[in-house]
Amino acid sequence: MIKGFIDKLFKTTQKPPQPEVKYVNHAEVEALVELRIKEHAASLQTATNNQEVQKQNSDQEDYTLTQKQMEYALSLIDKIKPEFELAVDPAQLTIKDLNRLIAYNRYKNKGTLVNLVKKGVLRK
Repeated sequence: MIKGFIDKLFKTTQKPPQPEVKYVNHAEVEALVELRIKEHAASLQTATNNQEVQKQNSDQEDYTLTQKQMEYALSLIDKIKPEFELAVDPAQLTIKDLNRLIAYNRYKNKGTLVNLVKKGVLRK
């Protein structure tokens, strides 16, 4: 009896059950690949649109000056009057322009004035 149990333990003929393998045909694979490519293209398009919207918003951040800021900007322009003059209406000056004028006044960096000339705010 014990010999029978030992034989059964060491000489098992049962095979473990193997999972069923599901085969996918070529057309289904192609359809899945096409779907993934379209999803990826749509996500890229949305990302590009978001970047364009952010760029437009950053362009709209050129705020106009208050009356006091405009007077200060005109006084800074008067200091550089022999070399440069205002090329636009003072009402069209922006905070960015004022910051560049302040930077020139503080550091005497001609590059800031050149940038204002390129933008069309000043002329020689």
